[in-house]
Amino acid sequence: MPLGTLDRTPPPFFRQGPSALSKLVFFSALAIFLMVADTRMKVSQPLRQALAVVLLPLQRAVAVPVEILAGGTDYLRGLAAARDGERQAAQRAALLAERAARAEQLAAENARLRALLELRPALAVRSLPAELLYEAADPYSRKVFIDRGLTHNVKLGAPVLSEAGVLGQVTQVYPLTAEVTLLSDKDAAIPVLNTRTQQRSAAFGAGRQGGMELRFMSGNADVQVGDVLHTSGLDGVYPPGLPVATVAAVERRVESGFARIALKPAANADGVRQVLVLEPVGLQLPPRPEPAVPLASVKPEKKAKPRPGMPSP
Repeated sequence: MPLGTLDRTPPPFFRQGPSALSKLVFFSALAIFLMVADTRMKVSQPLRQALAVVLLPLQRAVAVPVEILAGGTDYLRGLAAARDGERQAAQRAALLAERAARAEQLAAENARLRALLELRPALAVRSLPAELLYEAADPYSRKVFIDRGLTHNVKLGAPVLSEAGVLGQVTQVYPLTAEVTLLSDKDAAIPVLNTRTQQRSAAFGAGRQGGMELRFMSGNADVQVGDVLHTSGLDGVYPPGLPVATVAAVERRVESGFARIALKPAANADGVRQVLVLEPVGLQLPPRPEPAVPLASVKPEKKAKPRPGMPSP
């Protein structure tokens, strides 16, 4: 190739434009002009507003992941706080339920104690407060134990009362405890008085059924459902006028000469904690006079024979 045909111009990479200083001066002057024009004449404000409107969807789209992350973090924090609050609320509710149950129990116990205190001055016999401990293990009897015994001067056969009426009678006494046979026991019996007819009779326990019955009553006896039975006070054990039971059912059989009368005890041992132990009425009565000796049983005294020389009487 002949040398004259070669292009001796420098390549574009090596071409020299304006100098760096010229560019700095130009762009500096342009920046100062734009700033002055924007400050004085508000030239770039419409352009700025148009760019803001155009770029708003892009800004929103770019901010969505950030908002999702922040919202998820807040949701998880709120969920944890809600669970903690729920757990604390459940603990407070359980504590309040326990306090409410304890308050109801104390209120019921207070009512029973008030009833016993009101019953105690009305009795003319000496009484001793006691508390039920547990029920006897014998499944065929109705007996309970109280926390008073010989050391507390509990007497054998002493009546035991609740705020509702007669509960039973002390049948065994130990140094620190005593066994009380309930009126519903199959071996229990108590003399009663019908407050409506003033008729005296005897009530007996019905055993594990938990009720009582009025035995040896004729088929035409004046006994009605709802009659209230109180202690008669003629046995020397129970004071008179204490509630015992209410007539629940009367069955008059033609083939039998006696009526079957079911009773509902006035006092129920279930749920009772505080009771009164009374001293048997017979211990406070004056001693019975000794029976007079019949005249026929008195042997006449023998007359002394007069001695000789002594005048006869």
